Amino acid sequence: MNMFVKTLNLGGAGPAVAIKDSIDVAGVPTQAGCRALADAAPAAGHAEVVERLLAAGYRITGKATMHELAFGTTGINAWAGTPVNPRFPDLVPGGSSSGSAAAVAAGVVDVALGSDTGGSIRIPAACCGVFGLKPSFGRVSRQGVMPALTSLDCVGPFAADMDSLIACMRAIDPSFGALPGLEEVSIGLVDVPAVAEIRQAVAGAVAGSGLPAGTVRLAHFDAAYQAGLVIINAETWAACGHLVETGKVGADVAQRLVAASRTTSADVDAANAVRDAFTAEVDAALARFPVLALPTMADAPPSLDQAADTSRLVSMTSLVRPFNLSGHPAIAIPLPARSGFPVSLQLVAARGHDELLCAVARHVASRLQ
Repeated sequence: MNMFVKTLNLGGAGPAVAIKDSIDVAGVPTQAGCRALADAAPAAGHAEVVERLLAAGYRITGKATMHELAFGTTGINAWAGTPVNPRFPDLVPGGSSSGSAAAVAAGVVDVALGSDTGGSIRIPAACCGVFGLKPSFGRVSRQGVMPALTSLDCVGPFAADMDSLIACMRAIDPSFGALPGLEEVSIGLVDVPAVAEIRQAVAGAVAGSGLPAGTVRLAHFDAAYQAGLVIINAETWAACGHLVETGKVGADVAQRLVAASRTTSADVDAANAVRDAFTAEVDAALARFPVLALPTMADAPPSLDQAADTSRLVSMTSLVRPFNLSGHPAIAIPLPARSGFPVSLQLVAARGHDELLCAVARHVASRLQ
């Protein structure tokens, strides 16, 4: 299935870029992969990140398909289309920025923009074997991006190599500066559950970097995952719940939205208390190790035939969603595949230290066999 919902040709002669269909491109309806928005009016203007890409000479070649309303992890979308995972065609492409990751993995575009509320850049990057960056929360403009109100969502780039990703980040974030040196950098390997092959690959990549390393345990990690679910449920219901009554939302997403509607203000208050505790815990770990490392996904992505009920696969985000809650920048780095499935390393840095994160990611990637 084509990864584009709309093919375009806007801008200069620079690198080709795909734009997730939750990000406004002037003259094109923003449908967010949802039949309930099929008749949406064309966007009156470009999102700020799109304006910046065009100003930097990028060429927009299409609006990329996505998991409906960005509320799912597999990328399966019966209405807008499920893009084939180019390197692992039997496996899901990952969501919600499925088309953006698939377009980069297929070589159709040089870079793509996605958004990440609970792993929606890093999960498809991991599934499709490309690089994907969730910047620090608030670092990249969300003007012209669905949903309008969020405490979790970040716009960020996908690329097949770190230099292209860094160049794209510079285009969308005017504050993105020079990459720092790595003289004082060490890596904290976060102890999290994952299948043995993935744990070995991640540990091997950290060891192969040649940077000093130690072990980190984050006591609030599981609670942060659950709290992140609470916040995304509350915020997605607030933004999209009214669409359920149209009867045009896919069954899997409609089911999740109805469940999300039951989130109470007390639930949100408790989740925000976890947010504060986990953020402080991560900040303390980053005071010891400037970069943290862990798998992007704990297991192989599900196959397409295993993933029919997408609502049962939210746990694909078990290792990524906590860093949406805390707002730290995090990047997915493809590692050599194991046993026919993709493996991805996730690196995390202090909020606002996106340049350091990219510098370490580029160094680690350059040392991979």
